[in-house]
Amino acid sequence: MTAKTILITGASRGIGAAAARLLGSQGHRVALAARSLDALAALAEDINAGPGEAIALECDVSNAADVARAVSNTLQHYGRLDVLVNNAGLIEPIAHIADIDPAAWSQVVDVNTKGVFYGLRYAIPPMLEQGGGTVINISSGAATKALEGWSHYCATKAAVLSLTRCAHVEYGHRGITVVGMSPGTVATDMQTAIRASGVNPVSQLDPSAHIPADWAARAIAYLCTDAAREFAGTDFSIKTDEGRARIGLPPRDAVG
Repeated sequence: MTAKTILITGASRGIGAAAARLLGSQGHRVALAARSLDALAALAEDINAGPGEAIALECDVSNAADVARAVSNTLQHYGRLDVLVNNAGLIEPIAHIADIDPAAWSQVVDVNTKGVFYGLRYAIPPMLEQGGGTVINISSGAATKALEGWSHYCATKAAVLSLTRCAHVEYGHRGITVVGMSPGTVATDMQTAIRASGVNPVSQLDPSAHIPADWAARAIAYLCTDAAREFAGTDFSIKTDEGRARIGLPPRDAVG
């Protein structure tokens, strides 16, 4: 794959960090965006020691100006933006609707939904100017189901899926590929919070049921290629054997 410039939000840990490491190892230019600049700087140093290139950008995706600045800094440093990975996301606090703090519920909306919109809003114009680009929105099975204690997460991921569809309708014919990636449950800090909550069946899953972040990173790397066009306007899932086979993972019944 020809080296691309890829901006990843929420890149300091979990899926974002795993994707950055993998894409960097493939020789890509990676702009790392997150609130924790110290963690990003260490990750960028590791990537720069290999075949890839990386810069660290402090960014709170709930702030439109921060997202606009991250896109602008990526363009200034690398001259283009080929792929945006809208990865940043929150799930805490996990609580029933009548019990949750409204400000905390709203913060999840600000990050999970508005953050994705801001990414689309500021990445699409330069992508159009350069003749095309790809946006990968990290999705979830929660986009299409209801889970106890997750009203904010389910609602925001449903909104992200709708944004993926709307952006495809508006810009798919103009060379912009917008695709979702639904990884299933991933062994990240988010799962630690879910397990501690004790709410809904997901919190009861054995840790061995969660896939490693590296597997989700492989799906992101796959969607950075022209293969993403096949799934434009939809969610590509690695919860199915077909999706796993696409990125060279074993079928579900072979893992254990």
